[in-house]
Formats: sequence, structure tokens, C-alpha cells
Amino acid sequence: MFLPVTRAEVLIRGWHELDIVFVTGDAYIDHPAFGVPLLARWLESHGFRVGILAQPDWKDPEAFKALGKPRLFFAVAAGAMDSMVAHYTPEKRLRRDDAYTPGNRHGARPNRATIVYTSCCKAAYKDVPVVIGGIEASLRRFAHYDFWDDKVRRSILFDSKADLLIYGMGERSLLELAQRVQKGEPIGCITDIRGTAFAAAELPADAEQLAACEVVQADRQAYAQAYRVMSESQNPFSLRRLGQRHGSRFLVCNPPPMPLTTAELDTVYSLPFTRVPHSGYTEPIPAWEQIKSSVTTHRGCYGGCSFCAITLHQGRVIQSRSIASITAEVKAMGDAPWFKGIVSDLGGPTANMYGSSCSAPDAGASCRRLSCLHPKVCPQLKVADKIAAEMLRVVKRLPLVRHVTVTSGIRYDLLLCQPEYFRELVAHHVGGLLKVAPEHCCDKVLRLMRKPAPELFEDFLARFRSECARLGKRYGVVPYLMSGHPGTTLSDMVDLGLFLRSNRLKVEQVQQFTPTPGTLATAMYYTGIDPFSGAPVYVARKDREKQLQKSLLLAHLPAELKKVKAALSACNREDAARALIPAQMRESVPVKGSGVFNSTVAPDKKKNKIKKIRK
Repeated sequence: MFLPVTRAEVLIRGWHELDIVFVTGDAYIDHPAFGVPLLARWLESHGFRVGILAQPDWKDPEAFKALGKPRLFFAVAAGAMDSMVAHYTPEKRLRRDDAYTPGNRHGARPNRATIVYTSCCKAAYKDVPVVIGGIEASLRRFAHYDFWDDKVRRSILFDSKADLLIYGMGERSLLELAQRVQKGEPIGCITDIRGTAFAAAELPADAEQLAACEVVQADRQAYAQAYRVMSESQNPFSLRRLGQRHGSRFLVCNPPPMPLTTAELDTVYSLPFTRVPHSGYTEPIPAWEQIKSSVTTHRGCYGGCSFCAITLHQGRVIQSRSIASITAEVKAMGDAPWFKGIVSDLGGPTANMYGSSCSAPDAGASCRRLSCLHPKVCPQLKVADKIAAEMLRVVKRLPLVRHVTVTSGIRYDLLLCQPEYFRELVAHHVGGLLKVAPEHCCDKVLRLMRKPAPELFEDFLARFRSECARLGKRYGVVPYLMSGHPGTTLSDMVDLGLFLRSNRLKVEQVQQFTPTPGTLATAMYYTGIDPFSGAPVYVARKDREKQLQKSLLLAHLPAELKKVKAALSACNREDAARALIPAQMRESVPVKGSGVFNSTVAPDKKKNKIKKIRK
């Protein structure tokens, strides 16, 4: 049975009012891969009456009254993605689709959805508190650089005028909040729950003060320093409370929530999800089609990549489910009419981190590292090999399962420490292509990305190809690569293109760096400073240079040829043309050092005129 989305569905359950109404920018898909339905089911399992307003019309005031007045509070989230990331490309062009909307249509949620939805909730019922959460609120809780406005915005708590902000994975924080409000405690007096942020007239005595919002808006050095302090407080075992002045008030952020235990995580994933979109939808929802037969095995990521928000939101402590819990979910999925015996993914943020833990005497409580893998694998990291391989084998042996693939990303430097998992993965769980993310090949860029050295990727590639040959498999590797990341020049991208050629790899898509709120890479993009070393960082800011960087990885595509030539000319790397551009596409031969290309086509065609851009 679905959670109520209309007043009629509320009454069918025999309820006259709801305790909590969730508002989300995504369609309602009753599947544990989606945050709002998961949290709503979690509160339902603890006796709360909850309903979901999915993609309400923010232009219609009555839309936010559709479920009636909630007794405790509204819980607002923009959806599975930051709404600005969902709406715009890295070049700030409007997207025309939305995978979380029926029919894949754009426009079902507003820009800055958390702010807009909160305003609508308060307009509907002025006396009902509003709690904001999800990844948009989580990563915008402090003063933050916003790429789309190209300025530092204040905390989303103040911009939205919400009563409380919950960051990170919200099971513990939201449940405690609901239970305390249920008992009559005013939400404005609840200031001690981990994983929450609130507004205060004065800075609490135990809070460490960051540079004020107005200061970081005016001083990029101060922004970098504040970011460093904020990021160092992410250890959930820390008791650090942070405060940041915004005008006459303070944002106060409590320590992160504690990770869930295996038993607690198993309980969350055993809730009665229908695993399908609400029955009221008549059009397919691409996000569900992609994940409907996948199973989440764990949460968290200790990779600490500078451009990734996963660690900031889910934490770097790996929280793994039991094998019994995972198999129970697969068995339950087997009853669905759409299940064809193929489990499309057994994974998480990084598939092969399942079962990992810290072997330090205090289990990492005193650790201040932001990555367990960079600059090298921490000696205290207990890498799971046998248990991770066994998890794959157990699911594969289930009678209802024909095939199990791992389509989540694989951390290849970790895979080199997992021989048994590696053999099981390659032998039985690669769906033709294995996804890995070297991102780059230049040491200076990789250090800023917090990614492993290129030699490790080449080592992995050799082992993978050798194992495939031994097994008689014809598998390929899909390398995720990024252009435009802080620290990357055009010449660096030429080297990356040559690296691909030398390793017999091609890519059809390249991720262009987008400065998303809260990440280290975004702090470097905005400030031009590495917050941890204080060293200056080169940043490609103009769209033209970003396009040329991207084109250098697509030099095998005829449509990119003109840009490739322009890029090589701009960085005086014409000597790389013969190695980078396939022979059948090579219309011109570079004259080394000239900065231009000599035409070799018919005499009646004009010579190419390529404008140089500054480095």
C-alpha cells in the first residue's frame, strides 16, 4: 500500500489528519533508493501518520493544502539532486529532461526548490513548522559559492526561512525530532540533535566560529579557510559544533549524525516498499526504470574525491547491510511482475567498499583524514575481500536469479587489494563494460582531485585485461574522465588524450566539471586556492576553454575535430596532433611551433583559420 498522496487516500486509512507531510521535487517512487519515500516509511514504522506531496505545483497555493494541515511539521526536500544541477548543464544551459519526473519532462520542480517549497508551505499554514533536508539543503547549510549566481549565497536555512535544517542521512535526526515534537517540545527549542542546523541570536559557548557570511562573501582567502575548518568537522565521532554569523544571527551546526549499525540499516531496508512508482502515474519515470532491479548494499564512501558530494552527504564511514538482508530484498523483488531474474546492480556509492571498516583501536574516532585512500591507502583500513565476494556469490546462487551485474562504480585502487572479489566480479558480474573513474592522468591534477596515481590505473587495466583473456571474456572498461576541474590546463588535457590513446581506450562522453555547492573542488574553483595548502590553483573559467578541454578527449569523433585543432594550437601542442587525431580524420598536419595547421586539402578550399586563446 502506498503512502497517501491525496486527501482521499488519507481518509481511506481512517485518518483525519497527518502528523508529517513530506514535500519533494521528485515523483513519488516507493523504492528505498529514493530518500523521501525511505524516510517517510521509516517514520511510518515508528507510528507516525505521514503523507507525500510529490512535485506540487508551486504556482498554486492550494496545492500545498492537498493533504491538509500536518499536526507536527512539513518536511521539505528538493529531491535526489540539487535542483540547480537538475535544471542546468555545466554551461548553464537549461536541460530539457528530468529523469525523476513522469515522461522525463523538465519543469515539474522550481529552481531552488527547497526555498520555494518552504515559502509555499508557510503560506499554506503559517503556524506549521518547516524542516528542510535532502542533498540540496545538506550541502548548502553554510554560506556557499553558487555557480549559477556566481556569488557566495548565505545559508539556505536563512534564505528559506525554515525552522530547522537536517543534513546528511536523516533517519536518526528526523526520528528524534518527530518524537520530541510529538511530546510537545517546541521545534524552536530543539537545538541539540546531531545532524541538524538552526538559527540563533547568540553563538553557543561550545561552538567554534567560522568567518562570517559577509566576510567570506568579500574575502576569498577567508572563504578557503572557513571551508577547511568546516570540512575537518565531518567525522561523526567529533563533538565539534560550528557557528557562522549571518548579519545579526548565527547559523549553528551540530555534529554529524552517528552512522547506522548493520542491524539498523537492515531494518530500514526491510520496510514495506512497493518498489514501484505511485499507481496514479501513467507515464514511465526514467529514474525508476534505471534502478528498479538494483539493490543498495551499503552507504558512505571514504574515497574523499574533491569534486564529489557523496562523502559530504552520506559520510565516509561505510555502513553495510547483512548478506541476509540483501538476499531478502532480492527474494522480495522476485515477486514483482517486471522482474526478469536480472539484478541490475549490487552496490552503493562505490561498489567494492562493501564491508570495509577501520581497524584502528578507536575505530577512527580520532581520525582527521578526509580520505582513506589518498594520498595512499590508510594502513588502518580493513578492506573487505572475502565477505564482499561471498555477498556476490550468495545472491548469484538464488534460484530466482539468472544474472547479477555490478553497475555501480568500482574503485580500482581498492580492487587491487581485493583479489577474491576481483576474480568473482570479472568472472560473473560485469555486464560487458566495467565502470571505473581514473578522472585524469596528470599527477598535479590528480592530487587536487584526490584520486590515485595513473600508474595504479595502468596496473589495474593490465590485470583486468589479463583476467578477461584467461576467462575468455570480451569485456571493456568505461573510464570516467573529467574536464575543467580546478588545476587542469589545456596542455593537461592533451596529455590525458594521449594517455587514452596509449592505453587503447575511447570515451563517448566526458564529464565537464560543475561547481556544486559544498565540495572542495568548488571551493578551489571559486577562490583559486587550495584550502589545505594555501597554494594557488589554476581555474578554467571561460566556456570556450572548457569546451576545448572536453574536446581533447573526444578527438576520435569527427564532430570535435575543429575544436581539437583549436585546442592544440592554443596551448602550442600541435606536435600531438598525429598521435591524438585518427589518421582517417587528419585533414591537416601541424607545423611544430607555428601555432597553426597547414591545410592538406584541395587547393580551392580556404585554409583553416583558428583563433588562439590565451592559456
